[in-house]
Amino acid sequence: MDPAAESVWGLRLPRVEDYAPLIGDAAVERLLAKAGRLRDRRVVHVNSTYYGGGVAELLSALTLLMNTSGIRTDWRVIQGRPDFFSITKKIHNALQGEAINLSSLKIRIYHEVLLENAARIPLDDSIVVVHDPQPLGLVALYRKTGPWIWRCHLDLSGPQPAPWTFLSQYIRRYDAAVFSLKEYGQDLPIPQFFFMPAINPFSATNRPMTDADIDRRLAHYRIPTDLPLVVQVSRFDRWKDPAGVVRAFRLARREVDATLVLVGNVATDDPEGQGIFEAMLGCQEERIIVLSCQDTALVNALQRRAAVVLQKSRREGFGLTVAEAMWKGTPVIGGNVGGIRHQIRDGRNGFLVDTVEQAAARIVQVLKDPALRRRMGDAAHRTVRRRFLLPRYLEQYLDLFGAFEVRFSVKPLRTSLISGRGRPGPGTRTCPPPAACPSPPDCPGPRR
Repeated sequence: MDPAAESVWGLRLPRVEDYAPLIGDAAVERLLAKAGRLRDRRVVHVNSTYYGGGVAELLSALTLLMNTSGIRTDWRVIQGRPDFFSITKKIHNALQGEAINLSSLKIRIYHEVLLENAARIPLDDSIVVVHDPQPLGLVALYRKTGPWIWRCHLDLSGPQPAPWTFLSQYIRRYDAAVFSLKEYGQDLPIPQFFFMPAINPFSATNRPMTDADIDRRLAHYRIPTDLPLVVQVSRFDRWKDPAGVVRAFRLARREVDATLVLVGNVATDDPEGQGIFEAMLGCQEERIIVLSCQDTALVNALQRRAAVVLQKSRREGFGLTVAEAMWKGTPVIGGNVGGIRHQIRDGRNGFLVDTVEQAAARIVQVLKDPALRRRMGDAAHRTVRRRFLLPRYLEQYLDLFGAFEVRFSVKPLRTSLISGRGRPGPGTRTCPPPAACPSPPDCPGPRR
């Protein structure tokens, strides 16, 4: 990008320096120093969708911050047929504990599509970070010229054995693996690291909004604000349990009046999402609104105006929408699973629940107690400021990139390598006398 590009439209990309009021000048200087030591490296992130879900949201913010910190960073997205993404969704589900039949035909389709992508995507002379199982097998199709890192965002606390065995043959080819939590670590012969995701407070999803801006955005979608809003923001995915949210809301509505809004999208790499969205449309009524759209300003407005946000997941690698709502000072009721447990301290900055009935009871409690909402919301905001802002996540990557050592090895040669004063070096071979040298075409030594 031309260094003067930002002046063309009067816009500016976020920089590490912008975080100084949130993390302090010393942390900013430390980050910039670490980034400066990597300015001659190129980083490429590879995943399977530009939008829809926390991984795309995270990569959008991270790749921009890496670039504005002086590290050349690309973001590549693999392409695939519907049958490929149907298979990778099944693999995704299997890694989170659901049984599947990974047939030889499914494996062939997986390999075919990755081979097609390898022909299109140059990954030479780069630090390569491959995200999740969809592009995982690419590592077998390149001659590595730099470190390859597998970044898995899923809940790996109980993967199905057969799919995990299939994927492990590729994971072992990587130079490191990164998971969101220590409990997701696996028995692997490569180093493992644990990075919890983080939010970009300057993005359209998280930046401040005026009350008037919030009103306009909600009015655009005809969302009533005469009653308290109960909101869940997530992909339409059964692991997010949108049906359970509706059941909990209907139970809670016996005691409190409110409006439920389920808003999400259907990611391009998730063929199950459209069916789940259509099923949820059948739950709509006057006070239950279901929306599928890619409108970050709407997400921001809903998370700010909501009396309470739910993330009633049954499995959750991390749950970035939890941190987003907490940043806005909104109390969150989350499923007692995976990464949500590492964000919410039950009863202090939100609530953790295991059942529909528990979720309903907490909705009632929060809606009936404005003081509790304010207290929990303030504690939630402080939690995110302290633990889940993007510079911390960036620094973990910088430390990992900087920890790789350059190693060179020499393969056996047919010619002699002379070390010191005319003596063969250890492990080298000596050519025969010139008269006896066959001088094969591949011999790097003198030709006859």
